[in-house]
Amino acid sequence: MDENVQEAVPPKVRDLYNKGFVAMERGNLDYAITLFARCVDMEPRFLSARKFLRAAEIKQFKAVKPNLISTLIGSASALPYLIKANAQIKSGKPSDALQTLESLFRKNPLNPSAIQLFANAAEAASLPELAIQALSIATDHDPKNTALLTRLGELYMRNKQPRAARECFEVVCQVLPNDGPALKRLKDAMAISSIEGGLEDAIKKGREGYRDQIRDKKQATLLEKESKAVRGTGDFESLEAEYLERIKKEPENINYQRALANLYSSNGHFEKAIAILEDAQKLTAGRDPMVDNAISTARMAMFNRDIEQLRMAGDAAGAARLSEERDIFSFQDLQDRVKRYPNDLQIRFEFGALLYARGQINEAIQQFQMSQRGPQYRARSMYFIGLCFAGKKQYDMAAQQLEKANADMSDMDENKKACLYELGQIYEATNNRPKALDYYKEIYQVDISYRDVSAKIEHGYGTGPSDAP
Repeated sequence: MDENVQEAVPPKVRDLYNKGFVAMERGNLDYAITLFARCVDMEPRFLSARKFLRAAEIKQFKAVKPNLISTLIGSASALPYLIKANAQIKSGKPSDALQTLESLFRKNPLNPSAIQLFANAAEAASLPELAIQALSIATDHDPKNTALLTRLGELYMRNKQPRAARECFEVVCQVLPNDGPALKRLKDAMAISSIEGGLEDAIKKGREGYRDQIRDKKQATLLEKESKAVRGTGDFESLEAEYLERIKKEPENINYQRALANLYSSNGHFEKAIAILEDAQKLTAGRDPMVDNAISTARMAMFNRDIEQLRMAGDAAGAARLSEERDIFSFQDLQDRVKRYPNDLQIRFEFGALLYARGQINEAIQQFQMSQRGPQYRARSMYFIGLCFAGKKQYDMAAQQLEKANADMSDMDENKKACLYELGQIYEATNNRPKALDYYKEIYQVDISYRDVSAKIEHGYGTGPSDAP
């Protein structure tokens, strides 16, 4: 089962998952861990259950402040699990190794050796999505661990996700700027990701550079040309001709059509890109969300180009009319794609954000309630639901949603700062200024220049402008 949403699992497992989620929200971590563990025992590919299992384990683990002695004891107690799991993998029993390591994660879910071994076992069990999840969770809590990032990046490359791999390798190169192999991996990922999947199926397993991973030198040369053409450094005409020739030889292979469309879009030829993508769409009977998204992106880019040209020519009225057309297109396009791909949570999230911007609050809430089922959209969806409730002056429900979103955001990035700020705004609106200040202080301690947080804090301490004589 490749799906990680709860509708895709049997009712019994879904019921356990729902009970585990409720237990976790109520702070009953032991019970939540037990329920989620039963879910993944019955459905190893149920990624949402495994994600929350790990989250509960990590929360429980971090609640205990370790000292030197407990750390040493923990490291020693982990060794038997690691030895057993390694032996199980070597003897061709990777599923057993996964269960062994899950037992270790109950004691320490952030053990880096266990995480690496878990990824090995998941790959051996033909569960690459599980290996990716395990390493992703680990890097969220240890974002500068170059070993884990490198392992995750290589796993992304083997599973035809070069853009995600590039993000991993970029962090590694920031930490190790003079590391030759790290720079080489980043270069390979950048070259391959530039084609938007056009040639990703040519990647082979291994750590060698992309010239050795491609079937022949001619294919490698094509990648180099694509990289140069996208950067605007030449080779556009020769690469265009080469792709057209490949499409002629293999008209059913939409990868070449997508790659050519990407080349056109990257060089501003949006009309040509759209024409090629529409041909590809016919081959898929109009049911390929990636092609649909590429067409929409090209159309929006074409609108933006034409609007800018009108503005540069001094035609403000024409630019305004075309901007209105663009906004109408954007709304109708997303609305249509939600209907065509009702299970695509990214489209639902984007449509919800557009509805919110248009002031269609109830409709936006409906979309965000759907999109929050996806782990990668959960926190941001709850954040927007909170904003929607706040806009309706339903402050109690707004605070609940924002509190949940805040708890889901581990890093103090722009998303978390925005969430904390909105919580402060809500508690100010409900005359709970002390609690509002607590949230503003969290931002103030890491970013004193964020919005008007500095003025709010200074006023709260009685040193703001309104307190001056």
